[in-house]
Amino acid sequence: MRDFLSIADLSADELVNLLERSAKIKADPQSVATALAGTAVAMLFEKPSTRTRTSFEVAVGQMAGIAVILTETDMQLGRGESLEDTGRVLSRYAEAIVLRTFGQDRLDRLAGAADAPVVSALSDLEHPCQAVGDLLTITERKGALAGLTLAYLGDGNNTCHALMLAGALSGMRIRVACPPGYEPDERVSALAAELAAAHGGAIEVTDDPAAGPAGADIVYTDVWASMGQESEATAREAVFPPFQVNAAAMALAAPDAIAMHCLPAHRGLEITDEVLDGPQSVVWDQAENRLHTEKAILLFALDR
Repeated sequence: MRDFLSIADLSADELVNLLERSAKIKADPQSVATALAGTAVAMLFEKPSTRTRTSFEVAVGQMAGIAVILTETDMQLGRGESLEDTGRVLSRYAEAIVLRTFGQDRLDRLAGAADAPVVSALSDLEHPCQAVGDLLTITERKGALAGLTLAYLGDGNNTCHALMLAGALSGMRIRVACPPGYEPDERVSALAAELAAAHGGAIEVTDDPAAGPAGADIVYTDVWASMGQESEATAREAVFPPFQVNAAAMALAAPDAIAMHCLPAHRGLEITDEVLDGPQSVVWDQAENRLHTEKAILLFALDR
């Protein structure tokens, strides 16, 4: 058993195996219908969630497991119990722990104290489960990942970080276009560049909104203000409009380019209705694929 706290925890082969297993599970859900029989998975949500919580809960249920959902109001963390003690206790009840939290350090602390494997359901630094689902969606539409160009327009946030790392491991060219001051974390960019160099990919960061989607096979965006950044929304809306994914941005991409968004979408801000609901959009496939990849991730963490 092992933790899944970051895309960087995986080797390139392990990522390929995760994607292949996800595709098999999607094609034949009954093949894992009893894979978690008698297995409890504790899911801690310190941040709100729609897709991640639902997909994990359904994934556990469809594999005959027991999903135990715990929000901040359900736990003693808010009354002074430490994260470490929480991890030690939950390891006595559950075979795996899923945590959606703020700082990446909280995932590390929980994993350091827990005997059960810990899976990241998002931190402010990275959203690894999202990236695995995204790569499955791209694979379904484009086949092999190596050599593809993914343009990410918008904030250099946790989703962007996970995509950079996953794309690097897959031999993709990840081109991030964002306003000055909103670039991805330098440490993540450096690690992604190192991984890309080792696997035939490339990482680019630019502040030119037109250079981002130019010739790209995939055009990807996310909200301009993530959870916890609501007070910055007005300031961000003043500088991000040139990086909106709209018809003009898609026209710069390859003719068969696909448009992606991890959701929830702020329609009319980072993406237009015309693109989100248009023929190039694969966002609903993205959302569905979270279910299949999270089954594979849980089985990977549990070594089953």
